[in-house]
Amino acid sequence: MAAISLRKVEESAPALAGAYRSAGVSLRKHGLDGLRAAVYLVVDHSGSMRPYYRDGSVQALADRVLGLSAHLDDDGCVPVVFFSTDVDAVTDIALDGHAGRIERITAGLGHMGRTNYHLAMDAVIDHYLDSGAADPALVVFQTDGGPTSKLAAERYLCKAARLPLFWQFVGFGDPDSRQFEFLRRLDDLPVPGRRIVDNAGFFHAGRDPRRLRDAELYDRLVGAFPAWLSAARAAGVVPGAPADPAAS
Repeated sequence: MAAISLRKVEESAPALAGAYRSAGVSLRKHGLDGLRAAVYLVVDHSGSMRPYYRDGSVQALADRVLGLSAHLDDDGCVPVVFFSTDVDAVTDIALDGHAGRIERITAGLGHMGRTNYHLAMDAVIDHYLDSGAADPALVVFQTDGGPTSKLAAERYLCKAARLPLFWQFVGFGDPDSRQFEFLRRLDDLPVPGRRIVDNAGFFHAGRDPRRLRDAELYDRLVGAFPAWLSAARAAGVVPGAPADPAAS
């Protein structure tokens, strides 16, 4: 059963009802129906991201992450970290009042700097630990290029593998761009040589992420989560018995 019902979504955020339904289909397909998990959104606020804020791509991603979160978490809210050279904001988006929320937040953020993944990762880790959450977390981490400090990003990901956080990186832009070579390498860091479990995934949302269908987006957002959940349980990172792969 979903954490928040379709009826409540229709009452508080009717424009997200379709996304909510699509998210439910993907969760069931991947054996995650009824799972409880925190959901985070991390958004690149570097200078090269301007076109994606202007055309509504970032707002569209935030809306669809909200639709997914409503199945997994009952508070109707998604913590959001905006990052560039530093962490520009740690705030939230909610079902109630989601429309135009990204524009309202970024209006007060000022300068769009460079791209430091590790500071955003640190902000998510702090928020998760401070929250006292008992459930695992899916972190949707959006960016349009590689980090300024690749070594720091890699180090943070490896350390974070001991926490119940799964990092799903989402690339905006040209799928063939060399800007994403680092994320491909990050996705393939060896286990257990560098990290206790494989705690990250990566996919491209394309040059115009708004055109990616809900069904495809959700399949990509949650597709690697079950394998991580099973491995994390087996390694003691997430409490509970390892999931039975045959069950999914």
